[in-house]
Amino acid sequence: MTEAAIEKENKQITKEYKELLRISYQTLTAADKKLIRSAFDVAVDAHKNQRRKSGEAYIFHPLAVAKIVASEIGLDAVSIASALLHDVVEDTEYTLDDLERMFGETVARIVDGLTKIAHLNKDMNISQQAENFRKMLLTLNDDARVIIIKIADRYHNLLTMDSMPEHKQVKIASETLYIYAPLAHRIGLYNIKTELEDLSLKYTEPEVYNDIQEKIEATKEEQQAYIDDFAKVINDSLDREGLKYYIKGRTKSIYSIRKKMLAQNVSFDEIYDKFAIRIIYESEPENEKFIAWKIYSIVTDHFTPNPIRLRDWISSPKSTGYEALHITVMGPEGNWVEVQIRSGRMHEIAEKGYAAHFKYKHGDQKEQGIETWLNRLQEALETSNSNAVDFVEEFKLNLYSKEIFVFTPKGDLKSLPKGATPLDLAFHIHTEIGMRTRGAKVNGKLVPLNTELKSGDQVEIITSEKAHPNQNWLDYATTARARSKIRSSLREEKKQIAQEGKEILRRKLKSQKITLSEDVINKMVIYFKLKTSLDLFFRIGNGAIDNQKIKDFASSYNNAFISFFKNKIRRKPVPEEIDKEEITSKYDMLVFGKEEEKLSYTLSKCCQPIPGDEVFGFISVNEGIKVHKKNCPNAISLQSNYAYRIISAKWIDSTQEEFTSDIMLTGIDNLGLMNQITAIISDNMHVNMRNLNFSTDGGTFKGKITLVVKNKGILKKLIHNLKQINGIDKVSRI
Repeated sequence: MTEAAIEKENKQITKEYKELLRISYQTLTAADKKLIRSAFDVAVDAHKNQRRKSGEAYIFHPLAVAKIVASEIGLDAVSIASALLHDVVEDTEYTLDDLERMFGETVARIVDGLTKIAHLNKDMNISQQAENFRKMLLTLNDDARVIIIKIADRYHNLLTMDSMPEHKQVKIASETLYIYAPLAHRIGLYNIKTELEDLSLKYTEPEVYNDIQEKIEATKEEQQAYIDDFAKVINDSLDREGLKYYIKGRTKSIYSIRKKMLAQNVSFDEIYDKFAIRIIYESEPENEKFIAWKIYSIVTDHFTPNPIRLRDWISSPKSTGYEALHITVMGPEGNWVEVQIRSGRMHEIAEKGYAAHFKYKHGDQKEQGIETWLNRLQEALETSNSNAVDFVEEFKLNLYSKEIFVFTPKGDLKSLPKGATPLDLAFHIHTEIGMRTRGAKVNGKLVPLNTELKSGDQVEIITSEKAHPNQNWLDYATTARARSKIRSSLREEKKQIAQEGKEILRRKLKSQKITLSEDVINKMVIYFKLKTSLDLFFRIGNGAIDNQKIKDFASSYNNAFISFFKNKIRRKPVPEEIDKEEITSKYDMLVFGKEEEKLSYTLSKCCQPIPGDEVFGFISVNEGIKVHKKNCPNAISLQSNYAYRIISAKWIDSTQEEFTSDIMLTGIDNLGLMNQITAIISDNMHVNMRNLNFSTDGGTFKGKITLVVKNKGILKKLIHNLKQINGIDKVSRI
């Protein structure tokens, strides 16, 4: 580079730095400016010999990221300094200790978090996407600013991706849609989320992106004319009230228009709500709500509202801090149009997320916004010991889900994701309440635990000391927190039943003259075609492997023992035959998704999964669901580029499935008969009654009971016990 070019570049760097200080959202003190200046000097020195792929000096990248952090996200001086230094440890000779010595522990910790994300190991056994994301979230325990600066870094990378090869562009864009956009949404950075989605679409589906962008440009004037017509109608009424306000339009993002076109299977022209109208007013904090409803009243005086499309985020703000009043009205030319009413403060919060909260809070309250958010994230992090792909899927469920608000009996307002059930609320209040849930009342009526709650419901959780989670609860709960707590409780219960099963087995084998030893256990595991000794003890504990089956094993074991000695003389080992076909058909079954549905599938040829492997489903275009191992060589690219087509899958043991069965009873009616029947059913382990119907006529009775049982053996035993009751004539399975 010539001297003139270098001088020109240095001038540009200085200009960018001055602009960074000028556009900062937070008010910077002299100490803040000193910190930022030091960080800038170190970054310039560290990156002095580096250039980006586009050819420009590398320092422009950290400067741009710092500008996004300072202005668009609006964070503090520590964040701006950390953004300037975010690549220093990764790419240059400066160490973390150097940074801690120069800038203190907080900046060093944030830069360390960002460096860790950049340095993640390429672990090929699981989806790199999921593992990256999980590790990234775990750094949140240290400081939320790590993730916010990472989002800004990713945003700038997308803005300057033109000089990269196409395959890299697609990979980065896919990863952004999969991970960073949901995160930006969750933090309340709606503007950046929109930019991330639109820029990603530009690289993943360029033709679609350009087509929609051109159409939006073409309809811009028409749209502005519509907004002017709308404003003309209500301006006089708003002015009469002496309100300070402005009205503007907000076009839907290219990505969300594309999403709508796909979801509703319509063309661009058929989407009616391509834009919304915003009325932003000035107000003192104490009058905000009053003025919002006054504006609502004026708008609905002139335009008919759609009553089911009213969203009051002012009385109950979203957990991201978003506040506004959304109404849909029949606008000019008979078109439905969404009107968003918000104060200047609410508008800033919608644009900047939590940073605006800090500006409007004082003293001790300043950290509250970010603290609340961190606590909510902490719940999702509690599942961090689960498999990485499941972790990401569950976390995304909680990130992207819309919210509902329900009341406790005392009138406290609780925020839950849409689709939540009473069981989710119970675990949301307290783990112990969740574990002891026996039932729930919604608006005073007793409802099943899988009832989907709606905003405004009043929910009372009924608890009992005897209640504890069962397998069905996983179908009833939707939030990550509830599901992880239920899973760990079921694992504990399984261990307990297995412990009892081991003792039962010891006694039963003793009566067959066999001592329980490791060799015997291994042979039993093979004999019953199971995977572990825990599975064996569990089945004995819950009665799936009954007396007769243990006797059958004992006789085959004793026979094998005798033939072993005979073979020793013959010196011919007897090969142990395992019928693979039987294992697959009898004991292993593939189920998909959270609901564990049985769907048709094919096993992929690239990794050839077998029963018991850790797997996931991929919804292909022509061949339905294809099942891949989680460590399949193709897993990473599938999970990254087609995240929306991934469906969780697992092998389940068909012997642990529960089945419903109806039995019919007839006999002579007498006092206390019902008590005896229900006592016997309740005493049989793992038998649940779903339905009970009895009628008496002329001294005789007829009854039908619907039961939930694990297997035929348990049902047989139950029918036998019921026949012993005095007065029962006949018990039969329908």
